[in-house]
Amino acid sequence: MNDLTIRPAEATDLPAVVAMLADDPLGATRESPDDLTPYQEAYARIAADPHQHLVVAESAGRTVGTLQLTVIPGLSRRGATRTLIEAVRIDASARGTGLGTVLIEWAVEQSRSLGAELIQLTSDATRTDAHRFYERLGFTGSHVGFKLDLR
Repeated sequence: MNDLTIRPAEATDLPAVVAMLADDPLGATRESPDDLTPYQEAYARIAADPHQHLVVAESAGRTVGTLQLTVIPGLSRRGATRTLIEAVRIDASARGTGLGTVLIEWAVEQSRSLGAELIQLTSDATRTDAHRFYERLGFTGSHVGFKLDLR
């Protein structure tokens, strides 16, 4: 991956990004790569929001990774800004190459440059390999997360 580039995602990246989101047991049940309409609408909202950083990792002209970094200004922790890392995905062809580490390291450095004092992320409770990955990179499982599906 010597030719790796991490860059802002463009609308033309959506088919590859959505394919990566759908290419795992959980994503297969909740993503619809055959209908990009809702993703295009979401992309437009993300692209218009300066607190959102949707990026792709590109190698040899192929999109091989993605993540979304959200900047969250806050009052707690003495007015600390935090970032949230979401939707980290690596193309099946690039898994095991260290690309996930490179993407997370990019997000950490970007968070620092944006003035964040804390980075947070969630990972589905069933993703034990991902939990080990994040712990290896210095993240700690310090909280219990909750979700409420509004659909």
